[in-house]
Amino acid sequence: MATIEVDGTAFGYDEAGEGPAVVLLHAAIGDRRMWDAQFTALAATHRVIRDDRRGFGETADGPGEYAHYEDLLALLDARGIERAALVGASMGGACALDAALAAPERITRLALLGSGLTGHTWPDHMLADIERLAAEALPAGRLARYAAREAEVDPADVRVMADANIRYLVAGPERDVSVLPPEMVALVREMCEQVYRHDWTAPQWTEKVPDTRHRLGEITTPALVVIGTADAPGLVELSHHLAASLPDAELVELPDTGHLPSMERPDEVNEVLRKVLS
Repeated sequence: MATIEVDGTAFGYDEAGEGPAVVLLHAAIGDRRMWDAQFTALAATHRVIRDDRRGFGETADGPGEYAHYEDLLALLDARGIERAALVGASMGGACALDAALAAPERITRLALLGSGLTGHTWPDHMLADIERLAAEALPAGRLARYAAREAEVDPADVRVMADANIRYLVAGPERDVSVLPPEMVALVREMCEQVYRHDWTAPQWTEKVPDTRHRLGEITTPALVVIGTADAPGLVELSHHLAASLPDAELVELPDTGHLPSMERPDEVNEVLRKVLS
C-alpha cells in the first residue's frame, strides 16, 4: 500500500513512468483500481498518478469540510507537479472540471469519461430509476437508516446495492450484466461493496460543492468527452451537454458500452487517451 499525506490525510495512490503528468480520477462506484489498464499503458510515455479520493479505497477520511478538487490540487503540490492532464470517470470527471475552474493554469487537458458535473440536477427519469432500484433492493426506510448511521449494516444489503449499480450503470439499463467480462464484474462488485460499507459506517463529513454547472463556458482547457452509448440516459444527455457547453471540446461515443469504458473497453480507451495526451 502506497500512501502520501495531504493536509493531514493519508491518500492511497500509485505513480509510475516519466514525462508529462497525467492524473487518473476514479468514479464514485469504485476506486483507483478501475484504472489498471490505463495506468500501465500510459506510464510508457507519461508520469501517471492515480489516487483514491477522500473516503474511498485506501484513503482515510474524518469529520470536517473538504472539496475533492482541493485534495487533487494539494496532491499535485505534494508530488511537485505544476501542470497535469486530468482523466476523470463519472464523479472523477466532475472533480476534473472543478479543478480546471479553480486552477486553469495547472490543467493541460481534460478527458471526461461518463462524466458527472458538480451541482448538476439529474433529470426526473434518472431520479425515478434510481429510486426504483433502491426500493427493489432494500426494504422501505432501510437506506435512510443506513445513511443516518441508525442501523447495523447487513452484508446482504451491501451486496444487493452493488449489484443494482452494476445492472443500471456498469452494464446499462438496456443491457444484461452477462455482456460484461466476469472478471470486470467481480472487481466492480468488490469496489462498489467497499463504497457502500464505508458510506454506511464511516464518520460523516461535509463536501464543499462549487456550482460548476453554470460556469462551463469559462473552462477553456481542451477537453475530450467520452460516453458509452449504453450508459444511463441521464449520463448520455449530460455528456452531450458538456461537449456542447465547453468551449474546446470533442465528443467521442463508444457504441454498446456502459458507464466504465476504461474497464469494459480498455484497449479502445487507451488508444483514445494516447491520441488526446500526445
